[in-house]
Amino acid sequence: MSDFIPPEELYPLKFKPIYKERIWGGNLLAKTLGRKLPETQVPIGESWELSDRDDAQSEIVNGPLAGHKLGEVVKYYQRHLLGPRCQKLDRFPLLVKIIDAGSRLSLQVHPDEAACARIGGGAEPKTEMWYIIAAEKDAKILGGLSGRATKLQLVDNLDRNEVENLLQVYPSHPGDAYFIAAGTLHAIGGGNLLLEIQQNSDTTYRVSDWGRVDANGKSRELHVEKALESINFMNRTSPRIAGVSDLAFHNRKYDIVNMCPHFRVDDIKLAELWHDSTAASGSFHLLSAINQPFDITVRDGKNPIRVFPGETALVPFAVDAYSLTPAGDKTATVIKTTL
Repeated sequence: MSDFIPPEELYPLKFKPIYKERIWGGNLLAKTLGRKLPETQVPIGESWELSDRDDAQSEIVNGPLAGHKLGEVVKYYQRHLLGPRCQKLDRFPLLVKIIDAGSRLSLQVHPDEAACARIGGGAEPKTEMWYIIAAEKDAKILGGLSGRATKLQLVDNLDRNEVENLLQVYPSHPGDAYFIAAGTLHAIGGGNLLLEIQQNSDTTYRVSDWGRVDANGKSRELHVEKALESINFMNRTSPRIAGVSDLAFHNRKYDIVNMCPHFRVDDIKLAELWHDSTAASGSFHLLSAINQPFDITVRDGKNPIRVFPGETALVPFAVDAYSLTPAGDKTATVIKTTL
């Protein structure tokens, strides 16, 4: 394993995916992104692209820091890696996943800070954003309660498929995004492959698993009481952010999430050379490739780092100025995340 390098030599970091078996896992990671997945009894449903958790530490795969874990470099470089907006953090604040849903996920909710304080037991708040990479025919997203749904109706229908009638339901379209604030009841439908940007939390409360059982006939645990404590019944806003065309002759940037205290997300349509800097944001940048590869170039312009569809690169704050160049023959969609 290499030694740590001086902060002024930090560079964009790529990571080894951490694959998670899920009862609802699909085949789009392999079919759409060409991933070679481990052979498992239970299908792979999640690829954790960037994770700083005790039980899931992302490993750097490029450059002199290859072999180091994300948590190690966060502790060593601190402000140089994270930026001045993260001075009080002792771990990376975000978790990046790719969700591959072969069948629909459970109907679930994540708590906010207030709900975590009431529930206790190590509950962590989680707000997240989804960007749809690919979707099969008839795939859908369930996000938030419908305008007329009541708490009593929800409780009465939790163990029935009719509970879907109480939710906002949307057809899945690649390029669409969904902002799922903590407290939003939601489910990802089968046939979706999506990028997920979220707070660094693994707290999920299931209210329904649609009657699903595993190979042994066993149902997964539900958390109805904690879920009802977490659902924001006042929020009935639509979580959907409609996508824009990925055809562009010049670079375009579109805000996806810009009013969230936990992260900011932009959709960049990369048609030519793009100059950027971490200085203005005061934090690291995450750059996720969606449909085409792109190159990240820093400092002297030598040895660009190529990011392939599905991958996320971490640009440390100390890098400051960098540039992006599309590496394919089409406009590259880049999801950029900062704090």
